[in-house]
Amino acid sequence: MLRWILDIWEIEELRKKFLYTLGILAIYRLGVHIPLPGINTAALEQFFNQFQQSIFMLYNMFSGGALGKMTVFALGILPYITASILMQMLVAAVPQLKRLQTEEGDYGRYKIDEYTKYLTLLIATIQAVFLTIWLQNQTTPDGTPLVYNPGIAFTVTAVVILTAGAMFVTWLGDRITKHGIGNGPSILIFAGIVAGFPAMVAQMINNFRAGENSIIDVVIVVLAVLAIIVGIVIIQEAERRIPIQYPQRNLGFGAPQMSYLPIKLNPVSVMPIIFAQAILVMPATLVTMFHIEKLAFLKDWLNYQSPVYNAIYVALIIIFTYIYASIVVNPQDIAENLRKAGAFIPGVRPGKETEEYLATVINRLLFVGAIFLAVIAIIPTIISIKLHIPFYFGGTTALITVGVALDTLHRIEGHITMRKYYRFLGKS
Repeated sequence: MLRWILDIWEIEELRKKFLYTLGILAIYRLGVHIPLPGINTAALEQFFNQFQQSIFMLYNMFSGGALGKMTVFALGILPYITASILMQMLVAAVPQLKRLQTEEGDYGRYKIDEYTKYLTLLIATIQAVFLTIWLQNQTTPDGTPLVYNPGIAFTVTAVVILTAGAMFVTWLGDRITKHGIGNGPSILIFAGIVAGFPAMVAQMINNFRAGENSIIDVVIVVLAVLAIIVGIVIIQEAERRIPIQYPQRNLGFGAPQMSYLPIKLNPVSVMPIIFAQAILVMPATLVTMFHIEKLAFLKDWLNYQSPVYNAIYVALIIIFTYIYASIVVNPQDIAENLRKAGAFIPGVRPGKETEEYLATVINRLLFVGAIFLAVIAIIPTIISIKLHIPFYFGGTTALITVGVALDTLHRIEGHITMRKYYRFLGKS
């Protein structure tokens, strides 16, 4: 790591990318702390305390705490992430979009990205309207309104600011992707999550000083964090390499050129956990939002410490792993691409047989990956219940932070390796 840091600083291009990324993140974090005009921030904080287990807290984590403070970046990068997922589904379901992506090259990818931005604008506007209208009708338990002067003026102003903020955050993510280091949207989410770590550590230290937790509890949490990090690194980097041959590259002597097709053990990253959490916290969120007393029992059944919640949680993670993988990893497309390239898997006929072989391999890998995701997601809950200690680094948080860190390190390593090749060839 120290060698990479020195290389980043020594290589001018990489240094500029790194500083550019830090500058974008500074702008993003500044916007996270600028509140919307007309919001009673003290009442808002008191109000959101009753939504500790809700879709709002999940959204607040992805926005880097901006939603809980109702700032100009309250919607964060989530509208773009949602639009990207919907566009992936549409590409898989709509033949015209699929042809545009696969057959039109750079122009097709540009158009898909353009449609994604339009969809982001639509989603951000709808979310802003809903959030603004809902906030004006809410008060704290003692009757204090969250908005000083509710009405059409506040609604229009807030919707415009929130929508513009979401699109600006999307633009910041694009800037990082094109001119910085790493995947822009992922880096922004990573920065928002990491920004909350100091407060989490401070709370754990305060609990320890107050005698609420022993030194053994703290040691167990530290060891659990290290084990989670190691496990995620191993599983995220694990892949099945299927050998493939290119017979047309054989020049008449020796064996045909061999290569391999890498298939990730966990190709879906953190998405199944996010989907599962969103579905499980939605009923409790609706009960709290609309004060539905007849369904108040759902808040107990779907409490994160409830056996019912955790059983459904694990089942949903496994189910969504297979569902989302069917969108992002398509055996039929892989088999068709191999056929077009003239490649084949030794011992497997091209076409339908290759597709069935790949489907079998992918399903077996997904089973292991799904179990891994479920274990990572459930560890924090077990520790929290058994030790009565808040444990934040697990599930969504751990997979996003470690996954983004790994991806960024791979990109940095690629830049450094390419630069060394240029030096070896005598190029500047």
